[in-house]
Amino acid sequence: MGKIQRKYTLFLDTTANKVDAKGRVSVPADYRALLEQQETELVAFRSFTMPCIECRTSEMMEKMANDIDDSFDAFSNEQDDLTGLIFADAKEFPFDSTGRIVLTEKLLKHAGITDKALFVGKGRTFQIWNPETYQAKEEEMRKNALEKHFRLKSKEVS
Repeated sequence: MGKIQRKYTLFLDTTANKVDAKGRVSVPADYRALLEQQETELVAFRSFTMPCIECRTSEMMEKMANDIDDSFDAFSNEQDDLTGLIFADAKEFPFDSTGRIVLTEKLLKHAGITDKALFVGKGRTFQIWNPETYQAKEEEMRKNALEKHFRLKSKEVS
């Protein structure tokens, strides 16, 4: 019997992988499959709100550029700051033959990643964290969710 082909639509789960001395790390197979399925590139940049690496598809980066253009006046300080923080720092990461990427020193330092990287699925995106840092952040997120009783707004279907 042939192998069943799974269709991936979201970046899910949390996976820790070893980082070698050259900054190489294996991207989870499910994440690679989703990128290959969408025929897109992996783009990563330093988060400007958290100590982690933000990862998106090249199409999502294009959408983000359009959203920024639509949200701010051209050449405004806000647009300049936001595009500088995101796009000047972003880089496409091709996979090697074993599904690894080579994270830059700047990205590793920003996220405090040394020998292990934690891939955290966020639905349409994912992040790469130092495992210990994320554990503390996850505890904080759970506490906030419980205290504030987060609720999703459901859209009515007609």
